Amino acid sequence: MGPVHLFSLASQQASWLSLRQTAISQNVANADTPKYRAVDVQPFNDVLDKTSLELASTNSNHLEVPDLDLKAAKVRKSGAWEITHSGNSVSLEQEMMKAGEINGSFNLNRSIVAAFGRMLSSAVKG
Repeated sequence: MGPVHLFSLASQQASWLSLRQTAISQNVANADTPKYRAVDVQPFNDVLDKTSLELASTNSNHLEVPDLDLKAAKVRKSGAWEITHSGNSVSLEQEMMKAGEINGSFNLNRSIVAAFGRMLSSAVKG
Protein backbone atom coordinates (compact mmCIF):
# COMPACT_ATOMS: atom_id res chain seq x y z
CA MET A 1 0.00 0.00 0.00
CA GLY A 2 1.33 3.44 -0.91
CA PRO A 3 1.59 6.43 1.41
CA VAL A 4 -1.58 8.10 2.65
CA HIS A 5 -1.26 11.83 1.96
CA LEU A 6 -4.33 12.94 3.91
CA PHE A 7 -2.43 12.92 7.19
CA SER A 8 0.41 14.91 5.63
CA LEU A 9 -2.04 17.42 4.16
CA ALA A 10 -3.87 17.75 7.48
CA SER A 11 -0.54 18.28 9.22
CA GLN A 12 0.41 20.99 6.73
CA GLN A 13 -2.94 22.71 7.25
CA ALA A 14 -2.51 22.56 11.03
CA SER A 15 0.94 24.14 10.65
CA TRP A 16 -0.54 26.83 8.40
CA LEU A 17 -3.33 27.50 10.90
CA SER A 18 -0.75 27.82 13.69
CA LEU A 19 1.23 30.30 11.60
CA ARG A 20 -1.93 32.31 10.91
CA GLN A 21 -2.86 32.24 14.59
CA THR A 22 0.61 33.60 15.42
CA ALA A 23 0.17 36.44 12.91
CA ILE A 24 -3.21 37.33 14.40
CA SER A 25 -1.87 37.29 17.96
CA GLN A 26 0.95 39.58 16.79
CA ASN A 27 -1.63 41.95 15.33
CA VAL A 28 -3.64 41.98 18.57
CA ALA A 29 -0.51 42.50 20.67
CA ASN A 30 0.44 45.51 18.52
CA ALA A 31 -3.04 47.02 18.34
CA ASP A 32 -1.84 50.17 20.12
CA THR A 33 1.56 50.44 18.40
CA PRO A 34 1.74 53.56 16.23
CA LYS A 35 2.22 52.95 12.49
CA TYR A 36 1.96 49.15 12.93
CA ARG A 37 0.46 47.44 9.87
CA ALA A 38 -1.66 44.32 10.37
CA VAL A 39 -0.25 41.17 8.79
CA ASP A 40 -1.80 37.90 7.64
CA VAL A 41 -0.48 34.80 5.91
CA GLN A 42 -0.86 33.58 2.37
CA PRO A 43 -4.22 31.74 1.99
CA PHE A 44 -4.03 27.96 2.33
CA ASN A 45 -5.63 27.60 -1.11
CA ASP A 46 -2.51 29.23 -2.58
CA VAL A 47 -0.39 26.67 -0.74
CA LEU A 48 -2.57 23.87 -2.13
CA ASP A 49 -2.37 25.25 -5.67
CA LYS A 50 1.41 24.81 -5.53
CA THR A 51 1.02 21.20 -4.41
CA SER A 52 0.01 18.38 -6.68
CA LEU A 53 -1.75 15.44 -5.10
CA GLU A 54 -2.01 12.27 -7.14
CA LEU A 55 -3.38 8.84 -6.46
CA ALA A 56 -1.10 6.42 -4.63
CA SER A 57 -0.09 3.34 -6.63
CA THR A 58 -0.39 -0.17 -5.25
CA ASN A 59 1.47 -1.77 -8.12
CA SER A 60 4.78 -0.82 -9.75
CA ASN A 61 2.97 -0.69 -13.12
CA HIS A 62 0.76 2.14 -11.85
CA LEU A 63 1.63 5.82 -11.98
CA GLU A 64 4.36 7.03 -9.64
CA VAL A 65 3.45 9.27 -6.73
CA PRO A 66 5.60 12.41 -6.45
CA ASP A 67 6.83 13.63 -3.06
CA LEU A 68 4.74 16.40 -1.56
CA ASP A 69 6.57 19.70 -1.61
CA LEU A 70 4.51 21.91 0.69
CA LYS A 71 6.22 25.07 1.83
CA ALA A 72 5.37 27.28 4.78
CA ALA A 73 3.17 30.22 3.99
CA LYS A 74 4.82 33.64 4.07
CA VAL A 75 3.45 36.47 6.14
CA ARG A 76 1.93 39.19 3.99
CA LYS A 77 0.40 42.55 4.66
CA SER A 78 -3.37 42.40 5.02
CA GLY A 79 -5.97 44.89 3.94
CA ALA A 80 -7.23 46.73 6.99
CA TRP A 81 -10.73 47.95 7.60
CA GLU A 82 -9.55 51.25 8.97
CA ILE A 83 -6.37 53.12 9.73
CA THR A 84 -6.32 55.21 12.89
CA HIS A 85 -4.75 58.62 13.26
CA SER A 86 -1.63 56.90 14.69
CA GLY A 87 -1.22 55.00 11.40
CA ASN A 88 -2.11 51.65 12.99
CA SER A 89 -4.20 49.40 10.74
CA VAL A 90 -5.22 46.71 13.27
CA SER A 91 -8.96 46.18 13.64
CA LEU A 92 -9.61 44.08 16.75
CA GLU A 93 -13.03 43.06 15.40
CA GLN A 94 -11.46 41.77 12.19
CA GLU A 95 -8.74 39.91 14.13
CA MET A 96 -11.33 38.25 16.38
CA MET A 97 -13.30 37.13 13.31
CA LYS A 98 -10.11 35.59 11.89
CA ALA A 99 -9.46 33.86 15.23
CA GLY A 100 -12.97 32.37 15.07
CA GLU A 101 -12.31 31.11 11.53
CA ILE A 102 -9.08 29.50 12.69
CA ASN A 103 -10.86 27.77 15.58
CA GLY A 104 -13.47 26.36 13.20
CA SER A 105 -10.79 25.21 10.77
CA PHE A 106 -8.82 23.47 13.55
CA ASN A 107 -12.00 21.66 14.64
CA LEU A 108 -12.82 20.62 11.06
CA ASN A 109 -9.25 19.43 10.48
CA ARG A 110 -9.34 17.37 13.69
CA SER A 111 -12.71 15.85 12.78
CA ILE A 112 -11.58 14.86 9.29
CA VAL A 113 -8.39 13.25 10.59
CA ALA A 114 -10.32 11.38 13.29
CA ALA A 115 -12.88 10.11 10.75
CA PHE A 116 -10.14 9.05 8.35
CA GLY A 117 -8.31 7.31 11.21
CA ARG A 118 -11.47 5.40 12.14
CA MET A 119 -12.00 4.43 8.49
CA LEU A 120 -8.39 3.27 8.18
CA SER A 121 -8.63 1.31 11.42
CA SER A 122 -11.85 -0.33 10.23
CA ALA A 123 -10.26 -1.29 6.92
CA VAL A 124 -7.24 -2.83 8.66
CA LYS A 125 -9.41 -4.84 11.07
CA GLY A 126 -11.41 -6.18 8.15
